[in-house]
Amino acid sequence: MSSTVSTPALEPHSSQTLPPVSPSPHAARPAQGALDGDLPPLSLEILTDRADKAAALKLIADSIAQQRQQASFYLIFHPLPLAGLLAVLAVVYHFARTQNMSNELGTTMMLASGVTMTYLIGIRFLTSGYLQAAERITWDFLTPPGSAPASAGGQEDLVIGTRFGKDIIGALVLRLERPSSSEGGGSGGGRRKAHSRQNSLKGGKGVIRAWTTKLRYRGKGVGGDMLREAVRVTRERCGKDAEVGFAQEHANSVRVLPERFNKPFRRKEMRAARALESVLAEWDGRKR
Repeated sequence: MSSTVSTPALEPHSSQTLPPVSPSPHAARPAQGALDGDLPPLSLEILTDRADKAAALKLIADSIAQQRQQASFYLIFHPLPLAGLLAVLAVVYHFARTQNMSNELGTTMMLASGVTMTYLIGIRFLTSGYLQAAERITWDFLTPPGSAPASAGGQEDLVIGTRFGKDIIGALVLRLERPSSSEGGGSGGGRRKAHSRQNSLKGGKGVIRAWTTKLRYRGKGVGGDMLREAVRVTRERCGKDAEVGFAQEHANSVRVLPERFNKPFRRKEMRAARALESVLAEWDGRKR
């Protein structure tokens, strides 16, 4: 009995080729959204909460304390004190030679190290005034002269803060000063008291008393945004042509060293003044 046996075809045969699998755009979007969700929001606002203001004051105090490091670094390598250090080291070397200590390298190095350590400790002592200035940044810093504390119903300077997530990474203290003509007594005193504080600021000016950013966020435009907000608030409350400038005695104007050693801080003040001038020019250009 014979039967038909079916055998598989071994010859190659053509089949329809499937297109390569490509990632779905819908599958990629949640991943991108997850990445965006990991970044906390960045906001700019006038701080009203006491805890936020305390964080801003701490940031300002930290910026003053950081001036000690900058002053110390500049003073260490300044030609004048550095020449004094080299002169003392030369005296130590000459003393070692005259006392036949040239073969005792360890003793000579110990004397040189002692002189260098004394030099650094002296610089640390000379710049310690910045820490004392930082400790003076308290709630009184926000209280205008002659005004009662905010806890007693008095006025406080405005604190503009940059918030990154929950952290305050930038702070600017703005004092809105009334025009000089609105001060004083007389028969017009009753009318002036009847005006609201908002109206009494018309014709006044804005004075920036502190402006700082957390160290790791400097140079990223955070400070410029706070200057723009300070100009906006001043022009909104004091008039479209109100002046805005830095206070002569701002928070970082403390100087504990002689004037010849304050060159880095003068350069920073000049850069800050140019930044504010640029913001004012930008603001005035928008009005045209």
